[in-house]
Amino acid sequence: MSADGTGTTVGKASVLTVGEASVWVLGVRHHGPGSARAVLAELERLTPDAILIEGPPEADALVALAPELEPPVALLAHVPGAPARAAFWPFAGFSPEWQAILYGTSAGIPVRFCDLPAAHSLADDRDDDEIPDMRADPIGSLAAAAGYDDAERWWEDVVEHRGDTPFEVIAEAMAAVREGYQPDEREARREAYMRRTIRAALKQGYARIAVICGAWHVPALTGSLPSAAADNTTLRGLPKVKAELTWVPWTYSRLASWSGYGAGITSPGWYHHLFGAPDRPVERWLAEAAAVLRDEGLAVSSAHVIESVRLANSLAALRGRPLAGLGEVTEAARAVLCEGDDLAVELIQRRMVVGDRLGHVSDGTPMVPLQRDLREQQRRLRLKPEALDRELDLDLRKALDLDRSRLLHRLRLLGVGWGTRGESRGKGTFRETWTLQWRPEHDLALIEQAALGTTVLAAAAQRATDLAGAESAALADLTSLVESCLLAELPEALPGVLAALSAKAALDTDVTHLMAALPAMVRAHRYGDVRGTSAEGLAVIVRSMLDRIRVGLPVAVTGLDDDAAGALLKHVDAVHTAVALLAEPGTPAEEPGSPAGEVASAQGGGASPRSRWLVTLRGISDRQDLHGLIEGRLTRILLDSGELDDAGDRMSRAMSRGQTPARAAAWVEGFLAGGGLLLVHDPRLLALVDGWLTGLSGDQFTDVLPLLRRTFGGFAVPERRAVGERLRSAGQDDGEGEQDVDERRAAAAVATVLAIIGRTGQ
Repeated sequence: MSADGTGTTVGKASVLTVGEASVWVLGVRHHGPGSARAVLAELERLTPDAILIEGPPEADALVALAPELEPPVALLAHVPGAPARAAFWPFAGFSPEWQAILYGTSAGIPVRFCDLPAAHSLADDRDDDEIPDMRADPIGSLAAAAGYDDAERWWEDVVEHRGDTPFEVIAEAMAAVREGYQPDEREARREAYMRRTIRAALKQGYARIAVICGAWHVPALTGSLPSAAADNTTLRGLPKVKAELTWVPWTYSRLASWSGYGAGITSPGWYHHLFGAPDRPVERWLAEAAAVLRDEGLAVSSAHVIESVRLANSLAALRGRPLAGLGEVTEAARAVLCEGDDLAVELIQRRMVVGDRLGHVSDGTPMVPLQRDLREQQRRLRLKPEALDRELDLDLRKALDLDRSRLLHRLRLLGVGWGTRGESRGKGTFRETWTLQWRPEHDLALIEQAALGTTVLAAAAQRATDLAGAESAALADLTSLVESCLLAELPEALPGVLAALSAKAALDTDVTHLMAALPAMVRAHRYGDVRGTSAEGLAVIVRSMLDRIRVGLPVAVTGLDDDAAGALLKHVDAVHTAVALLAEPGTPAEEPGSPAGEVASAQGGGASPRSRWLVTLRGISDRQDLHGLIEGRLTRILLDSGELDDAGDRMSRAMSRGQTPARAAAWVEGFLAGGGLLLVHDPRLLALVDGWLTGLSGDQFTDVLPLLRRTFGGFAVPERRAVGERLRSAGQDDGEGEQDVDERRAAAAVATVLAIIGRTGQ
């Protein structure tokens, strides 16, 4: 490359000379173990005095930290105050760029990045949070030219499994693929900046420069090159933003799905194995696969491993491959180790082919205070970030588990979904079950929220305050926020959130909104007992919301169609369950200090919330204009609560000839939504339903069949069986069992019954 920026190629295709200086351009495949080994060997042979690597030059200052990091890791570039503007450059231990960085830092050789600065790439206003490596697929093109339909397999055969493919051959292949190719504006700028960086290194006096970049870019950095003036013109006027960079942990699963810088690879665990195995990679891989299966309790012997190795090598020989690849070892494992079991193969795929490796960055890595505080809390609470799902059962009566729960809830408020809450296995509100999985995006989320506070506690409290003050916050959002504040132990934020909730509830005239919000409020009130947190003022809000629900519900149940009736009933059931929590057995309304007692005191009377609620339901249930679904459900609720002694009469009226079959079926659906055991234990109700069904005409029965099927099909299998046995015994008691049965006619009846209970075809 001459001083004016023109280029000449002397000797090998990937070598440039300028006077006494030499520039070696080593084209690699990102995340390729064969390329990594070749780069390391070539650097040791060339002994360069400077190394340039494809990547953002703002990260030059971070190179010195590389020996302290545990890959996979990634460079994270982000724009402060603009969370959508971010990009990652991931590196694995088998990435050739990473090996070049380690070689340079250990040998004291300057290592710099030479790609377009992140300040420019992040200023691109297109909706793209990833930095693409190339617009074409050169590996796929070369594989197709060689007669391969799988680019991964072709690369394994010619590079990974051979280890002797010279860089000049790769450069020539890329030149052939790029012949006639015109890069788009973004790619042209990237390659112009690479050439500018090379020129700058030459001017600084470096005489032996090694450039490690994607093989696709080699022709753009060698041969007849544009002048420096032309490159400067290409780079003139680039948009620019302020960008900050740091190292963050990465995962193999994320590397397997990545489509940005360097693209992704489908088998990072396999490539890790190929790079680290000193010899006999097939034997070592299948032996490790056997160990994984044994850990899961599967019987796999040494003989299995020997036979699977023989099969893998035989398959490779039949296919003309220099070494058994991932396809051959997977087929061998499936046939021999797994004995055809797809679940066992999937286990190997998840544990080994992809892998669960999560990288680690050192304490000296630049971090925002929020990241550093989380790291300290993870150590204190003994919660290690892991790439694979980890189930965590918490007992909130223990101080350590309670602190863990609070941390996970605070992170959820900040949009860091490290933990996903599941259903608790044990009974009681002092149990929580979480599934933990750390993802690289969580670091970005922490950086995005860094302006909210220097600690997780302070940031979560500020986030809750900001959400409560948003004009768009709906009533249900605010009630969920109250619950989150109590779960996360945010006493500073709770008063403001409660004030916003009270104001919103006072103005909301939609009773369904109030009904949707009340259950969360009742759950939140109970946390004061379970978690030892203060929920002052909550009782007054619960009282106000419940009173307004009781006043508005009679109007809300008027003139509803089928869909609206079904939607309202979900709210009724939720409120009924919530009210029961305010007056649990053994916690009478008048008992001081209990949730129900606080609500009752706030109401200024001795009547419990439950009794007031049931009075409202009883008044509504006596109306004649109710939708059948609602009337049936209210009847069942009141019956189960001990508030009715005429349920049979009500059912009889609902199923009388004066009612349409559709309304009667809806009534039955609402009434039986609580389960079918009631029919087993109450012969009169069962007889009423049976008599009504047998009295329907054929057309009427066809019309109501969907409702009946939905109702009876929702019963548990033991309930359906018990109902059938009760009907059979009732028929025998009436003497019907002694009559001859017409099998042909009975078959149609049996088919109908099976259709009703959702067992068609049995």
